[in-house]
Amino acid sequence: MTEADFDFLRALLHVRSGLSLGQDKRYLAESRLGMLCRRRGIDGLSTLVQALRPGTDLLLENAVIEAMTTNETLFFRDRTPFDLFRDVILPEKLTANAASRTLRIWCAAVSTGQEAYSLAMILDEMAARLVGWKVEILGTDISSEVLEKARAGIYSQFEVQRGLPIQMLLRHFRQDGDKWQVSERIRAMVELKPHNLLLPNSHFGQFDIIFCRNVLIYFDVPTKAKVMAALAQRLTADGVFVLGAAETVIGITTTIVPDKSHRGLYRESRSSNAQSAGLGLPFDRTRTPTLSSIRG
Repeated sequence: MTEADFDFLRALLHVRSGLSLGQDKRYLAESRLGMLCRRRGIDGLSTLVQALRPGTDLLLENAVIEAMTTNETLFFRDRTPFDLFRDVILPEKLTANAASRTLRIWCAAVSTGQEAYSLAMILDEMAARLVGWKVEILGTDISSEVLEKARAGIYSQFEVQRGLPIQMLLRHFRQDGDKWQVSERIRAMVELKPHNLLLPNSHFGQFDIIFCRNVLIYFDVPTKAKVMAALAQRLTADGVFVLGAAETVIGITTTIVPDKSHRGLYRESRSSNAQSAGLGLPFDRTRTPTLSSIRG
């Protein structure tokens, strides 16, 4: 792959998905896109780039994005966010939302579904306290391939052994040979939809809780700021935000601030002057870099 081809791919991925691909990730692009070429019968990466340059093959562009998107996840990943959800966030929301008896949760980078189903299992075990409540879990992801797997809810023995307590496996899964499928009851608690975090999200409405974990690390700072500002607009006035262990909002946005008592938990700050800092505005597609200068 030539330097010009790699620069084109980097720009394409940044514009379409927000992914910031450094020079040190060239080997990753060559490996993953090489496999894509072999699956599609494309004669090498240069031929792939030539097919992408006109900007007319959106299916091929989507395939490249899916190939380059990291979808590593597991049940109850990092554990602490789920302990916070059960022990801190839910009791708080059960009190705050007692009048409306509604609870809306968004897993903004749901991948193959483990995060959303982990939350659903916690909620299911609290079913007695949620009688009469309307609880919604929305899971979104840019990749249609991982959403298909999430909808099926079928995982290998290796996947269910990673982070999932044995009692939850036996209670909420059905075994079929060497595969395990999430119960229909738990799957019915989660709605899965495609969504690119760079695009408008107002049609999703407002949420009490947003999980957006281990995705911001792949964006550059300006993209992180735009994504965080857009997500903040979807939080209710007393909403909470959960990031990954290696992620932070410090230096990125002032619309969401760290909770002083719980690491990894963030709250929406209506009083902050984020707009004056240029971070509180909704994502503007007209200001997104384009590929016109490099399509050639």
